Amino acid sequence: MSFDINAYYRSEFAEQREVAQATEKALAASFAGLVAACAKSVRASGKLMFFGNGGSAADAQHLATELTIRYKTDRAAIAALALTTDSSALTACANDFGFDQIFARQIEALGRPGDVALGITTSGKSANVTLGLRQAKEMGLVTAALSGKDGGDLPGLADHLLVVPSGTTARIQEMHITLGQMLCGALEIELFAEGDVQGL
Repeated sequence: MSFDINAYYRSEFAEQREVAQATEKALAASFAGLVAACAKSVRASGKLMFFGNGGSAADAQHLATELTIRYKTDRAAIAALALTTDSSALTACANDFGFDQIFARQIEALGRPGDVALGITTSGKSANVTLGLRQAKEMGLVTAALSGKDGGDLPGLADHLLVVPSGTTARIQEMHITLGQMLCGALEIELFAEGDVQGL
């Protein structure tokens, strides 16, 4: 049986378009709520903390960088960090307390009421992400998550939950980075379009 590369190519784009359209339709209100929560936190001198595993860890680092450095415009830095980058903290916690605690422990140390803790998990069932969000909720942080499928364990745990309507991991990940970059762009507009630089 020969592999039809052209058919594969077309089907991948077709599925991506279908998921993008479904995501656009399903998540407008949830996205607006997330942007408002993040803007409120930053205006109150809070910070945004991103975390996830594997590709979601890469997304966490990507988005934190877009905010602290630059997305589209030159403006004041936005306080954001990824909890996936400190190899000493990650390995010490995994060794001493278990891998499930790697985000919760950092949130306990760094989180403050009013900060936003944003977990990224395609399944919604990553134990370290859900435990991180639970720790954040107990401490009075705003909890948020990007997920897919049925949202897994996140409904009721994340104050702002964006569930991509797909069961395909690759498509969910594509929508996560799209939504994440949209969040960065929206925050730049929301926080700086009217010269709100002094408030940061």
